[in-house]
Amino acid sequence: MNLQVLNDTARALVAPGKGILAADESTGTIEKRFKAIGVENTEANRRDYRELMFTAPKVEQHISGVILYDETIRQKGAKGGALPEILAKRGILPGIKVDKGTLAMPLSPDEKVTEGLDGLGKRLDEYKALGARFAKWRAVITIGKGLPSEACLRKNADLLAHYAAICQDKDVVPIVEPEVLMDGDHGIERCFEVTEATLRLVFVALQQHGVVLEGILLKPNMVIAGSGCRQQAAAEQVAAETLRCFRRTVPAAVPGIVFLSGGQSDEVATANLSCMNKLGGGPWPLSFSYGRALQHAPQHAWQGKAANVDAAQKAFLHRAKCNGAAALGKYTVAMEKELVPA
Repeated sequence: MNLQVLNDTARALVAPGKGILAADESTGTIEKRFKAIGVENTEANRRDYRELMFTAPKVEQHISGVILYDETIRQKGAKGGALPEILAKRGILPGIKVDKGTLAMPLSPDEKVTEGLDGLGKRLDEYKALGARFAKWRAVITIGKGLPSEACLRKNADLLAHYAAICQDKDVVPIVEPEVLMDGDHGIERCFEVTEATLRLVFVALQQHGVVLEGILLKPNMVIAGSGCRQQAAAEQVAAETLRCFRRTVPAAVPGIVFLSGGQSDEVATANLSCMNKLGGGPWPLSFSYGRALQHAPQHAWQGKAANVDAAQKAFLHRAKCNGAAALGKYTVAMEKELVPA
């Protein structure tokens, strides 16, 4: 393990005003997104859509890295050149999703455990040869009646830590993603409790597996009320509660925190992140690793038509700019109008 390489990569991913594009949707997930805009889910369409984001003018000013899917890291652009190389030439670090999705947990079918450890070392060797500098593994935690169970929290924490150790052994930065889902009618207080419990166990497991914290990034949920809760917290409360939770649980050695959007709307995810950075007081950079919150607008602008590529790239750049500003605590609602592409 080369800690200097890991730390340099991690810090580059959370450079001031920059964050990560999560473009690692499975073929099944992107089919749902394409269906919403009337686009056929073909390999060529998946490549064309992702390539338009990767080649958007000046997007490297706001995007530090891109999480790729297994198919995407192997693809070439429409005009040639491997997609990871296209990113690297712009100073954007290629990454790779390495988990293989979730399965129902034995004896607790409403909870999930993530699979993908088998053969991970060999897969990472291949992904490194294809250009990957960092990886991602997602665990999902469900809030419900009697949930989450301690068994689920401990199992997912152990899997995340085992994955992270394998990555560091290969000099690949692991993004550790324990996502407390926003599904449900629970309030922000319950999300705080579960997020705190989840993170405590994750960092215990990381220590037990010998993972060096200076060579990881954390990709967590924000502390928010469930999507079915009648009382949704304002950005100021989300920011304050998230920071309070993380100060209790996340060691200062972690180079950065890159939040997932978790089903929040584009503007809400951006506003919440910006408010956190305005409040400040944490020892780590706070940035983003957004999927839908960066892609919803360009998908609808594109609609699978070559004639719409320019409009889609402008829509993507707009969201990247807004989130880049949020990572500095400088986002304002006025920017939504100022930066909307003509």
